[in-house]
Amino acid sequence: MPLDRRKFLKKSAVTGAGVALAGTVATPAAEAAPEAGRGKKPVKRYALTVMGTTDLHGHVFNWDYYKDAEYQDQAGNAQGLARVSTLVNRIREERGRENTLLLDAGDTIQGTPLTYYYAKVDPITAEGGPVHPMAQAMNAIGYDAVALGNHEFNYGIETLRKFEEQCDFPLLGANAVDAKTLKPAFPPYFVKTFHVKGAPPVKVAVLGLTNPGIAIWDKAYVQGKLAFPGLEEQAAKWVPKLRSMGADVVIVSAHSGTSGTSSYGDQLPHVENAAANVARQVPGIDAILVGHAHAEIAELRVTNEKTGKEVVLSEPLCYAERLTLFDVELTFERGRWQVESVKASLRDAATVEDDPRITRLLGDEHAQVVAYVNQVVGTATETLTTVEARYKDAPIIDLISKVQEDVVRDALVGTEYASLPVLSQASPFSRTSEIPAGDVTIRDLSSLYVYDNTLVAKLLTGAQVRAYLEYSAEYFVQTAAGAPVDVDKLTNANGRPDYNYDYVSGVRYDIDIAQPAGSRIKNLTFDGAPVDDAQQFVFAVNNYRANGGGAFPHVASAPELWAESTEIRTRIAEWATAKGVLDPKDFASEDWRLTRDGTPVF
Repeated sequence: MPLDRRKFLKKSAVTGAGVALAGTVATPAAEAAPEAGRGKKPVKRYALTVMGTTDLHGHVFNWDYYKDAEYQDQAGNAQGLARVSTLVNRIREERGRENTLLLDAGDTIQGTPLTYYYAKVDPITAEGGPVHPMAQAMNAIGYDAVALGNHEFNYGIETLRKFEEQCDFPLLGANAVDAKTLKPAFPPYFVKTFHVKGAPPVKVAVLGLTNPGIAIWDKAYVQGKLAFPGLEEQAAKWVPKLRSMGADVVIVSAHSGTSGTSSYGDQLPHVENAAANVARQVPGIDAILVGHAHAEIAELRVTNEKTGKEVVLSEPLCYAERLTLFDVELTFERGRWQVESVKASLRDAATVEDDPRITRLLGDEHAQVVAYVNQVVGTATETLTTVEARYKDAPIIDLISKVQEDVVRDALVGTEYASLPVLSQASPFSRTSEIPAGDVTIRDLSSLYVYDNTLVAKLLTGAQVRAYLEYSAEYFVQTAAGAPVDVDKLTNANGRPDYNYDYVSGVRYDIDIAQPAGSRIKNLTFDGAPVDDAQQFVFAVNNYRANGGGAFPHVASAPELWAESTEIRTRIAEWATAKGVLDPKDFASEDWRLTRDGTPVF
């Protein structure tokens, strides 16, 4: 339950009012103190509220740029910083702005056409370029500090540094270090001082931790420049320092989930989702704002193994759909402030309306992006959809593969690899993407490929392609021949997300879901003949997968033949524009099917 501030103040002798950054002065104010027991001094108390968001991914408004309409989902959620701003304003009014702190746990500048537009179309890095909409919104709302997310690096370090320059708050990353000196490349922490009348000030330190997976996922940008050690070891290094500096409260903002698992297997010695590990292993932390996993955790209590103290974790839902509140109660005892209790709760963006101040501030940028994504680039002869794409070979996914094949084949002309066959990987990212018959717009194509991935060409053998397909086929739930098939229960075995299931075009194969994982790929052929284990193929693959995302075998360590920085989404739009007409006969291919003991499932 959230803190009942009235009840708390009844037992408070002193509460805070003035607020200042460390080293500055604020004008204090005080609440009336209750009478103490006879012969006893009144207990001095302070109530602090720490608010947090995470994984905003460029969501300023409750708007779906891919559908050109207000965002809607079956759960009735609403999105956007404009909504969060209203929630934040209410909390500040209730608790007193001077008693609050506002944080974010990362993944801010990538994820919507809005953020893409200001990274690539009208980039903030251009001379005299615009101020990033996320910087404008977060500055206006009054964020105090933001942890770096892995997607902050998707557009390169130059774009990230320009965004950092435009923010009125620090971007924290204690475990984002210079690759040569191993010194922090970004501020590791932030300290804010809350002044309390009649008592020493309360010092709150915020430690920012980011995701080690950046070293894999954005290798092209960070290799040799930045390194990303584990969250646990860096927290163990910095938390004692913050305590020795006089921090009364230590909050960690961590772009890392709570599961203790990693999507990249054993490619790194550091855990991807390490927030709960940090709570268990590192003494001295009061609360952790969790990010990265796109989960909703109102409150998770983890016991520290060394002190026995509970650490409170909370992860608000992504895309600014929720706001976390940590209510921290402190008492002044034996000459210092002590955290008496921490409680976490969530506020729902769907319960409020947009803050008109944010709407006015970014209305022009929003309109510019809406116009951009609604540009018509061609026509389609029929409607293409991803509704069945996760269990049937769908032409709309073949479109991605065809574009990638063509781009890679053209790039390798004149090289020693030009004569090798080109295979292509693509995933069914969305279950609701549709390219309608008739006019095709940039937003139609963008909804098909929602990530800012770029294209890489790798060299694989036939044996490695087979292993890759076997790993991909683990996505399906084993289903006996003759058993009923429920498509809603057929996929996502062991929690694997849709984006970690890959089609491979250019070869043909069956996936026998009656067989156990690891022995499902049957009748693997190229050009009508069985694939030879030693045969060589050029493999067109997105950079996330090429760098080890999803832990698919062989691809990360395979020789790289070519790579580029143009987004696959842009290549699809270019291809469609050049064609003028999207006709499945130009890109659809029958590459795979689901079977059971040799009999097709569909």
